[in-house]
Amino acid sequence: MLFEFCKYAIPTFAAYLRNTSLQMHSHELFTPELLAQAMDYNGYMQLTEQLVAEGRTSGPNQSAPYVHYTKLNQQRMKRLNKTVEVPAALQELLQAKVKNWTWWVLTEPWCGDAAQCVPVIEKLALAVSGIQTLYILRDEHLTVMDAYLTNGGRAIPKLICLDEKGAEVFTWGPRPAVIQEVMNRLKADGVTEISEIVEAIQKAYNDDKQNGIYQEFEALLQQL
Repeated sequence: MLFEFCKYAIPTFAAYLRNTSLQMHSHELFTPELLAQAMDYNGYMQLTEQLVAEGRTSGPNQSAPYVHYTKLNQQRMKRLNKTVEVPAALQELLQAKVKNWTWWVLTEPWCGDAAQCVPVIEKLALAVSGIQTLYILRDEHLTVMDAYLTNGGRAIPKLICLDEKGAEVFTWGPRPAVIQEVMNRLKADGVTEISEIVEAIQKAYNDDKQNGIYQEFEALLQQL
């Protein structure tokens, strides 16, 4: 859907938990039951295609804008599936760091940021051996989402990397900093028209050509 609404900026008790000793352990969140509900990337694409064919979207909000942006997002993801190429240097860095990781990704088909970022995440995982990607819908798994809030909001996409023992390695999301800077400028300028926001963020993603994501993953990996 609309890029701005890929998050709910509502502080919750889970936001407090994540910053205290009461934080839920990853083993309590990423359970065998959750694994049974997760999708691989093909499954996520198939779900999106099915929703578009039925004139629906995921989640409780079935409004016309959400349905419309789900259709646009399907087209974006298909395009990115064909065009994204992971830089060789980043592939080498991934190969050096990856040790049987699982990437859990919270997402929704209506989310504009997810449409731009999820195909890139998948290509990063496919660039080397040793990464399994699992996709879960945010609105169906709020317990997990609320353990990974961004500034108190349920912002997606959100990637959580776990090692082979189920321990958290790193997280990423919901959008590259270079894209967030555009959003911040729009807010500072008092832009509230949804169509104008969507157009500006879409242009920013197109101009960036995935470099923001690549740079941030490189920085994350170099810290490991």
